[in-house]
Amino acid sequence: MFGKSVNLIKVFGFQVKVDISWIIIAGLVTWSLAVGFFPHYLEGLRPVDYWILAIFGALGLFFSIVFHEFWHSVVARKMGVPIKGITLFMFGGVAEMDEDPRTPKSEFWIAVAGPLSSLFLALVFYLLFNLSLTLDVIPGVSSVLMYLALINLILAIFNLIPAFPMDGGRILRAILWQLKKDLRWATQVAAKGGSIFGFVLMGLGLLNILTGYLVGGLWYFFIGMFIRFVAQNSYRQIMVRNALKDETVQKLMKNPVHVPGDITLRELVEDYVYKYHYKLFPVKEGESMKGCVTTRQIGEIEQKNWQDILVREITRECSPENTVGPDESVVKVLGRMNRSGVSRMMVVENGELKGIISLKDIMASLSARMELEGDSSFTD
Repeated sequence: MFGKSVNLIKVFGFQVKVDISWIIIAGLVTWSLAVGFFPHYLEGLRPVDYWILAIFGALGLFFSIVFHEFWHSVVARKMGVPIKGITLFMFGGVAEMDEDPRTPKSEFWIAVAGPLSSLFLALVFYLLFNLSLTLDVIPGVSSVLMYLALINLILAIFNLIPAFPMDGGRILRAILWQLKKDLRWATQVAAKGGSIFGFVLMGLGLLNILTGYLVGGLWYFFIGMFIRFVAQNSYRQIMVRNALKDETVQKLMKNPVHVPGDITLRELVEDYVYKYHYKLFPVKEGESMKGCVTTRQIGEIEQKNWQDILVREITRECSPENTVGPDESVVKVLGRMNRSGVSRMMVVENGELKGIISLKDIMASLSARMELEGDSSFTD
């Protein structure tokens, strides 16, 4: 979902990160507050004053989104769902879960925690706004508090729309899951709601663009596209998990193609890389595995030196990122591959190389299962 992100702070064990796209949005939000919102509600200030208020408003929005996702994360952790952290991106924020909730109850409470926290913030900022009017504080402070109360109310209401993947869609999925005891069906219904809502937003966006509201129209259109994409992708992920839930690495792994440590890089490239087209090879000497070598490592060395360097000289110790155990779940391995960007992992048990599992083999197994089950929606 995300591109490059930057670590900001750690709150109660949750790493808060900001996707590069958020920096652009933060700038646009600050600009719109400085030239639109605050001048409309508070006349007669200097331009620099509007920009100061806009910065505080944008920081308040940043806090509000983190607060919203923080409570998703807290409740998820209480429900036994591992959380990697919180990431802010172009269309808001997300609590990054390593796995989906296991029960309808946990899904419901994790989902409802976000909107409830936003409603709580809306109430707090509204009470502070009223207090500021009573105490006759600087008008700019009251305007910022009014904006934050309003934006948190909008955030809560918008997220409660029953369209997956928004919180309301997850609440709907939890209810349907509880009623029918079928997560796949519940996800399908909620995801269809998300797709329809995405289409509605895209239509509103086009209508706004045609009537002259270009910026607002583009926002509606791209948010609609995003919601529709995530809704469809979420259903596919459930199908993948269901299809592979009983598979272990041992069932799908293949005999490894390993290389000896005493050959040159030139021989490795010509006899192995060009023949098998793999990006990673385990290195063995005798019956002992010494580590692994990748095409990226080879590419960092000038070709004229390949003839003089042995494989063992650049062999690196195997890491958790490229090794798995034979009894591990294929679903979890697939998730690790997606996060790390690797397509092949060595299967190791007690220091001994047992095999290789690749993304290509996992997808081939998945495709065969989908075809046998007669479910074409995976490829729709």
